[in-house]
Amino acid sequence: MKAATVSEIKKELKHRSPDELASLCLRLARFKKENKELLTYLLFESDSEEAFVEGVKEEMEAQFKLINTNSFFYIKKSVRKILRDVKKHIRYSPVKETEVELLLHFCSILKDFKPSIKRNTTLVNLYERQLQFIEKKVSVLHEDLQYDYTQELEALAL
Repeated sequence: MKAATVSEIKKELKHRSPDELASLCLRLARFKKENKELLTYLLFESDSEEAFVEGVKEEMEAQFKLINTNSFFYIKKSVRKILRDVKKHIRYSPVKETEVELLLHFCSILKDFKPSIKRNTTLVNLYERQLQFIEKKVSVLHEDLQYDYTQELEALAL
């Protein structure tokens, strides 16, 4: 089965009633956890971006506390999983500052993580890549925000 294009779907949705649209959304939410999370963001959290960011930060901190620190293998696996979750939440929000803020928070937690990530090349490389990625994202923001975020970035440099 070939999927329809976004424009075709948009045209078809215009011809549907509100009840049909609601049932389609609910049916879509049943099939994938990400669809459900996106609908949750759009319906409940998009009004308050600050609360959304704080919630993701708290979740991130909780995940970092649960990391098995017995070996760097487990640490790397867990850090990658946390980063994947953060990037998934970033995709939900259209606000660019949210992306920068969440990634800065991720890097600050990772920098202060015990045992130190400096003892593992893979984690240091992951950290450095995220800092470079943040630099690119900061460059397209408003000048005042650029200054603030650049200050935070400089503080995070290893």
